[in-house]
Amino acid sequence: MTSRILVSLRVPAAPERAFTAFVRGIGEWWRPNPLFQFSPGAPGTLGFEPGLGGRFTETYPDGRIFEIGRISVWEPGSRLAFSWRQASFASDQATEVEVRFEPVGDETRVTVEHRGWDSVPQAHVARHHFPDPVFLQRHGEWWQALLGTYRTAARFDG
Repeated sequence: MTSRILVSLRVPAAPERAFTAFVRGIGEWWRPNPLFQFSPGAPGTLGFEPGLGGRFTETYPDGRIFEIGRISVWEPGSRLAFSWRQASFASDQATEVEVRFEPVGDETRVTVEHRGWDSVPQAHVARHHFPDPVFLQRHGEWWQALLGTYRTAARFDG
């Protein structure tokens, strides 16, 4: 079984709108966490290149771009999956994020599953030497906070 984080919440939008707000608006609602940075230094702005194989990137104020991952599933209104790596990861170290958008009445349940952390050793700097349960809890709390910001900052009316 792989180490994973699973969080969800509901947003006041149809699945297609929730998907669009997640993908197009990530640079507006994402809040960096100094504990889980993609690369050293000041955080940048996140963005997706739409479509299967598109890049998930962080663009820094000086114009540098770090490729966090690639989109492996692009199903607007239903699912999004992409690889996720930090600059300090070795080539065989990568995790995957899957985001599901499920209709629930007039709302959409947005579920984030971030899996594959067992490919990153506990001693790795990205894990801050936390035991697996503590690391997963801390990272899960961050994802929950991010989804809360997504729900309040995303523009679901347009």
